[in-house]
Amino acid sequence: MPRASLSADAVVDVALRIVDEEGPAALTLSAVAGRAGVATPSLYKHVRNLAELRDLLSARIMNEMTDELGEAVLGRSADDAIRAFMTAWRTYALRHPHRYAAMLQSPEPRTAEAGRRLIAILLAALRAYGMEDSAAIHAARCVRATAHGFVSLETGGGFALPEALDESYALLIHMVLTGLHTRQ
Repeated sequence: MPRASLSADAVVDVALRIVDEEGPAALTLSAVAGRAGVATPSLYKHVRNLAELRDLLSARIMNEMTDELGEAVLGRSADDAIRAFMTAWRTYALRHPHRYAAMLQSPEPRTAEAGRRLIAILLAALRAYGMEDSAAIHAARCVRATAHGFVSLETGGGFALPEALDESYALLIHMVLTGLHTRQ
């Protein structure tokens, strides 16, 4: 990539390719500079440090994932919406396991907007169960934690037994939906 086209977005593009190909641990400023064809100090014009690059990368990933989850849920409600949300979550993580692993789970200003959109999608789906305010927040946390926990174990190789993971995830979704119905 010629120096003239380097920007913060271009640096994130290069970082994303590294993460996709080699995993989050391979992300260094030196690796990004090498792929971009510049000296490492040239990156400091676009990102302050590796921590900022990870924040920018995480924001890009979270926005991408939130867009996909929103599209999956659009036009659906109640069980169909929660099932679509959880299925899209897993689909994204399985399609992009390294990106998913690179996404920061702690609040960070650059990911805040995507996080708000993600929660708004989930809260809208939960309204069909009559959940609002604190009840909806608690349920949203449970749905998010459940989907994240399963896909983190799955993408990390944490399920070694031979039973089909699709069946386990379908059961998990059923359990979540059953739990949501008992809250009404």
